[in-house]
Amino acid sequence: MALIGFGYAGRVFHAPLIAATPGLSLVVIGSHQRERATAAYPGVEVVADPLAAVRHHAVDLAVIATPNDTHAPLAEEALRAGKHVVVDKPFTVTLAEARALVATAAGAKRVLSAFQNRRWDSDFLGIARELAAGRIGEVVELRSEISRYRPQIRDRWRERAGPGAGLWYDLGPHLIDQALVLFGPPETVHADLQVQRSGGSAIDWFQAVLGYGRTRVILASSMMAADPPTRFLVRGTKGSLTKRGGDPQEDQLVAGMKPGSPGWGCDPDPLLFVAGDGSAPAELRTPAGDYLSYYASIRDAIRGEGKPPVTPAQATTVMAVIEAGIQSSDEGRVVRQDYTASERSAWEPAME
Repeated sequence: MALIGFGYAGRVFHAPLIAATPGLSLVVIGSHQRERATAAYPGVEVVADPLAAVRHHAVDLAVIATPNDTHAPLAEEALRAGKHVVVDKPFTVTLAEARALVATAAGAKRVLSAFQNRRWDSDFLGIARELAAGRIGEVVELRSEISRYRPQIRDRWRERAGPGAGLWYDLGPHLIDQALVLFGPPETVHADLQVQRSGGSAIDWFQAVLGYGRTRVILASSMMAADPPTRFLVRGTKGSLTKRGGDPQEDQLVAGMKPGSPGWGCDPDPLLFVAGDGSAPAELRTPAGDYLSYYASIRDAIRGEGKPPVTPAQATTVMAVIEAGIQSSDEGRVVRQDYTASERSAWEPAME
C-alpha cells in the first residue's frame, strides 16, 4: 500500500488502521513530512512526489489522504497506473468528478472506495441496531449532530476559502453517508450553510434537512458549540432514542492507542430509549466501534471475496447530496436531486 498524505487524516487514521490490519503492508508514504513519517514508520519509503507514490511499482493499493481538491486527480492517476484506490472523504469536490472517477475505475477494473469510517462509530452502530430491530417503530425524525467549540480560526486549508474547504465538505460527508445507510437517497434536500466565526471565509456552520416522505433527517454541525450536543435523537411511532456522547476511536487514535487493543472502540455511554407507553426510560448498551472493519473489507474486496465497504455508487450519491445542499443554500430553496439508477440501487443492501 501507498499512503498519500501524512497530515491529520493520514497520520492519525489511515496509517494506524493499515498497520493493524492483517494482510495489508504500508510500503510507501507520499509526503513532504519526511522526518515525521520516517520516525513513525521507519521501514517505509517516504517520497515527496505524490505521483511517484501512487505509481510506485511495489504498490497494489493507494490511499489518498491529501487536501480535498487533489482527491480526484490523484485517484485518477492511481487508477490509470493499475492501482486499487481508497479516497478519504469527501470523495471528490464535485459530483461530475465523482462520476468520472467511477467510470475510470470501472474501465481499469480496479477497486475504488471512499473512506467512510464513521459507519463503524459506536453511536451509529447502536442507532442502526435499534432501528433495524424496530424498537421505536416507524422513524419520523432523526437528528444527527457533530459540533465543536473552536472559535479561533486556524491557519489550515480546511478553514480557508477554497474548493472542498469548510464543514460541509469535512463533516457533511460523514453525516450524509450515515443517513443514506439508514434511509437511502433523500427525495429532497434543504440546506443552510453559513460562515459564523469572525474573520472566517469557509463554511463553519450548517443545517441540512433531508426529506423522505413525511420523515425528516436533520444534519447539523457548528464550530461554536461550547455545549456538548446530543449526537443522535431519533423519534418514531413507538418511542424515542437518544445517544448523548460520541464514538471514542478518534480520541483513542490521537492518544496513540493501537487499533484492536483491549478497550478499543468501547463506548461506556448508553443509548436511552423512551417508550411512548409511559414506561420508565431504558438504558441500552452501546456496541464497540470498529474502524478496522473498513480496511479488512477493502482487503477482502481486492482479493475478490466481497464488495468494497463503501461502493463507488454510494460515494457518488453522497456527492450528489453535497451538491444539492450547496445549491439549496445558495438559492434558498428545497432541491430535488437527480440520481442515476446505480446510485439509487446502491443503498438497498446497506439498508437491509
